[in-house]
Amino acid sequence: MHSYGYRANALLTFAITILALMCAIASLSDNLNSLSPSAQVQVSMTMNISADLQSLFTWNTKQVFVFLAAEYETSKNSLNQISLWDGIIPSKDHAKFWIHTSNKYRFIDQGSNLLGKEFNLTVHWHVMPKTGKMFADKIIMSGYRLPEEYR
Repeated sequence: MHSYGYRANALLTFAITILALMCAIASLSDNLNSLSPSAQVQVSMTMNISADLQSLFTWNTKQVFVFLAAEYETSKNSLNQISLWDGIIPSKDHAKFWIHTSNKYRFIDQGSNLLGKEFNLTVHWHVMPKTGKMFADKIIMSGYRLPEEYR
């Protein structure tokens, strides 16, 4: 009838097709998840960061990369970002947190572009799934201003 090679090829092709179909369904199932993360940040020389990112985790989530950035505009660039803190959340158990920390990265800019500048603090996150495409989103908190002069 058919040779063993032909049968093995048919079986392997069928198995790979089923695996690809399962990966596609797993990736599409992430779109059914309703996201409702929240975050609050207080800044002085130290930061109090509290966030609840548990809604970002589904059965398909491997980890979430989260970072806090100061964003401001200049005449040269419409968006400037300075990363102040970042972290990797490995599981849903760690997704609700409160951190009291100083800046992990320095809040500096070349020149005097930051003097008296209004800026937003933005919490960005990137959800890294076990299978499927990675997606990102953010929460913007506005109303911050740097001093007109430094001591």
